[in-house]
Amino acid sequence: MCGIVGYTGSQNAAPVLLEGLKKLEYRGYDSAGIAVVQDQTIAVSKVMGRIAGLCEKTADGSLLPGTTGIGHTRWATHGAPTDINAHPHTSNDGRFAVVHNGIIENYLELRQELTQKGYHFESETDTEVIVHLMEMYYQGDFKRAVMKASSRLQGSYALGILCSQEPDKIFVVREASPLILGVGIGENFFASDVTALVAHTRNAVYLEDGEFAELTPDSIQVYDCAGHPIQKPISRISWDIQAAEKGGYEHFMLKEIMEQPRAVKATIAPRIKNGEIVLDDLDIDMHCVNKIVITACGSAYYAGCAGKYALERLCRIPVQTELASELRYADPLIDSHTLLIVLSQSGETADTIAALRECQRRGAKALAIVNVVGSTIAKIADYCLYTWAGPEIAVATTKGYTTQLTVLYLFALYAARQLGTLEQERYRSLVSALKMLPKQMQQALDMNPGIPKLAQKYHHSESMFFIGRNTDYAVALEGALKMKEISYIHAESYAAGELKHGTIALIHERQPVIALCCNESVTEKTMSNIVEVKARGAEVLALAFRDNQKIVSLADDMLFLPRTEPIFCPVVEIVPLQMLAYHVAKENGCDIDKPKNLAKSVTVE
Repeated sequence: MCGIVGYTGSQNAAPVLLEGLKKLEYRGYDSAGIAVVQDQTIAVSKVMGRIAGLCEKTADGSLLPGTTGIGHTRWATHGAPTDINAHPHTSNDGRFAVVHNGIIENYLELRQELTQKGYHFESETDTEVIVHLMEMYYQGDFKRAVMKASSRLQGSYALGILCSQEPDKIFVVREASPLILGVGIGENFFASDVTALVAHTRNAVYLEDGEFAELTPDSIQVYDCAGHPIQKPISRISWDIQAAEKGGYEHFMLKEIMEQPRAVKATIAPRIKNGEIVLDDLDIDMHCVNKIVITACGSAYYAGCAGKYALERLCRIPVQTELASELRYADPLIDSHTLLIVLSQSGETADTIAALRECQRRGAKALAIVNVVGSTIAKIADYCLYTWAGPEIAVATTKGYTTQLTVLYLFALYAARQLGTLEQERYRSLVSALKMLPKQMQQALDMNPGIPKLAQKYHHSESMFFIGRNTDYAVALEGALKMKEISYIHAESYAAGELKHGTIALIHERQPVIALCCNESVTEKTMSNIVEVKARGAEVLALAFRDNQKIVSLADDMLFLPRTEPIFCPVVEIVPLQMLAYHVAKENGCDIDKPKNLAKSVTVE
């Protein structure tokens, strides 16, 4: 959700900014803009729509010379997606320009105050109050104006600020929104995501909430909220730019689907040593835990729904799943005997951060499962397990979901071992089964070459229903989400046993029903539901093991899975459904990597 970049050095800034913004396109946006300091003035160019339009307008940046600048991709929150509402915003005197990720919660009262003092607002955005505060507080001291202006702000923000009077300097500020500094030689950078930095440097400084920094071509100085200089460690970005390129695939989403066997292997392999699950630096005493709560948003929440079954079955501890956006307001029954498991690909999801903090306030210990090293959730959780999925560029998650689920399986085995709820032979069998998952995911990709043809059959559908029981239902939740978010077809998941309780009224002639039949403990029951919907004219696309002849004889079309350990089957089962959603979206001519109205990392409520 939104992206910001900044550069100061010896190169022309505009081409660097445009390149960085392109790397942030996956976050979701509806307008873009850049600002560059030129001879004690600030030149701004911004457009509604895609970055390609900004590149055309600025002749790939050549029309905006200057060596210090900031850039932004906006996802509309306050005000429609228009050129005027696009960032950067400038002060009335033209002295300041700002880009902003996040939401200023008290902007209405600030806007009223500033208007009464004679400041004129051009846009409908909350961001514009920041530049007018800068103008109001500036008395020749850029740093002091930044401190005074930011002290007035309430909400979440990552800011990049230019001042025409100090043309080789950028100030950046962080509060509850991601912001990373890139350390170069004779040049320095900032961005909301490392993907915008790795083409130039792999040396990064991660700011904490309440910190701000001064960037010049030759130095970076970080300050605490009181303006005192502080020393920050330089971290090394471990993956390179090739990891964030398409590598010959038509879309990032397809590339990331195909990367899943490798990503899951990278998640598992370092954590199995001599037949044992080894989770370094994890010293949770599971004997003190009487309840596990899993919280997340979107696909991460659905990964938690699937992982719940493994945790309960292996550890014999009650597990509940809660949407983070609900948990934060629910006055939850959580105490020091609760283990909170928090899932987030980016580690910056606003609702999840708020739920995490609320549960910690009530005494719970929190285990984070995230992909992004140094992210907010990784830092504030009591314990952290990284998924090691590598960069995920497509807005609709694939390998993020499967690696999160894999880490839940690893933790379930680790906790069960500590609790003594598994016999030795069963434990070793499950560890072996876990190691087989990457191979089985690849088999699931290989044994379904007919998915593009199925997509041609089903892509005109107005709606689809995904049904399943137990773990199949958990996977159906994510399967339906993938379909709706990238193909724009209305898709809903239902527990198959609930069909008679209302949903079956929606079944009509040629209604597509995707029936998940991989949990063999309930397959017979799901088969009876298939019979029910077919009796009412539905067309059934079933997902089952290849040797399940009963399902093959009932369904109109089939997707197949290799035989998989039942507890871990969901991580393999989702793969054909991801591919189905991808090819349906492709048939419908959708913008697969950047679905409309969606953002990769939802950093505001």
